[in-house]
Amino acid sequence: MTNHPPNRTTTSLLICPLALGLCLTANLTAGHLLIQLISTATTALFSTIPADSLLTLLVLFLLTILEVAVAIIQACVFVLLLSLYLQENI
Repeated sequence: MTNHPPNRTTTSLLICPLALGLCLTANLTAGHLLIQLISTATTALFSTIPADSLLTLLVLFLLTILEVAVAIIQACVFVLLLSLYLQENI
């Protein structure tokens, strides 16, 4: 019995879902960092400039809604692409 290196299909089957997961993680991390930065700005501005603090709080709220929508869309795309890869390779 000889040991053959894994073929391209096996490698593709393993790498594509990992790459999708990495992209999903990077996008969600970027969104969370942006939310953290704006929430820190809101907290810092609250004691000095309350009007600007309210404006950044509004931006934070809208950004949170956008982040949830992006997370839902990315989860759907991840599941769709993963199922397409599995149908193609299995």
